[in-house]
Amino acid sequence: MASAAIPLDSRSSDHWEWQYLELMRRIWESGDERIDRTGVGTRAVFGAQIRFDLSGGEMPLVTTKRVYWKTSAREFLWFLTGNTNIRPLVLQGVKIWNEWPHANYVKATGDAISVERFAARIAEDEGFAAQWGDLGPVYGKQWVDWPTYQPAGDGLFRSGPGINQVADLVHSLKHNPGSRRHIVEGWNVAELEQMALPPCHKTYQFQVAGNRLNCLLYQRSCDVALGLPFNLFGAALFTRMLAQQCDLEAGELIWMGGDTHLYLNHAELVETQLSRAPSGGGKLAILRRPESIFDYRIEDFEVTGYAPQAHISAPVAV
Repeated sequence: MASAAIPLDSRSSDHWEWQYLELMRRIWESGDERIDRTGVGTRAVFGAQIRFDLSGGEMPLVTTKRVYWKTSAREFLWFLTGNTNIRPLVLQGVKIWNEWPHANYVKATGDAISVERFAARIAEDEGFAAQWGDLGPVYGKQWVDWPTYQPAGDGLFRSGPGINQVADLVHSLKHNPGSRRHIVEGWNVAELEQMALPPCHKTYQFQVAGNRLNCLLYQRSCDVALGLPFNLFGAALFTRMLAQQCDLEAGELIWMGGDTHLYLNHAELVETQLSRAPSGGGKLAILRRPESIFDYRIEDFEVTGYAPQAHISAPVAV
């Protein structure tokens, strides 16, 4: 495995992506190996960091394989709607959440339908989607409608108005930029068991420094091969949208990982990617300024200068 990696003395240290590749190499060569929740097995390190300067429109797009940034952007816009059903994603051709409700459907019904046919039924049949396409109170629900409870007498409680963390964040960035509480949190302990998958990219914290908006994303669990390229782009996109809404410039993105791992069945992907050297990059332009953070559309984003090497496929562990 190690022999496939680019030798250290032949590398150019000024490309941000070496941080990503060095993390991948370290996990694969010296990470702790264990059987994980999925049964596939991983190698992992605990505690990792990647830093990226977002100024000038730069985006942390991995170049040693193709990252489908529009898929990541569509998913992020879906989070901001608070919707937890996969149907809007399926109708846009986004497949990244299909495996979880599909597995639930097969387990519950015994119908050994393929994931492709399951997704087609989600798209074709609103009733079927309503019954089998929901993921529970995942990311978007917590971000824009965190549940609250109010006393209703006799020691009972009833549901109160939900908290829109993202709207509150925009307000605080505009009106109290020096606050240390610019946080969007997805880890609602009371509702974890209702979620198809507890949030991995769980905590976003923002800081205003001068006219720059910095973002720190803490991710409790990270699939470095498949998930991290999407997570980096999503966090950068979120920062860019917030900066535009708050009349700030995008600053630094700091990504921090807890259990940071590679799946054992991703060996071919890892070996191929570590044999490649990063080059170039991509820049994002936001083509209009919507009325609010919730009004962006996929057509508002344009990426230029992104010329990645070939896509590398790998299975998703569910």
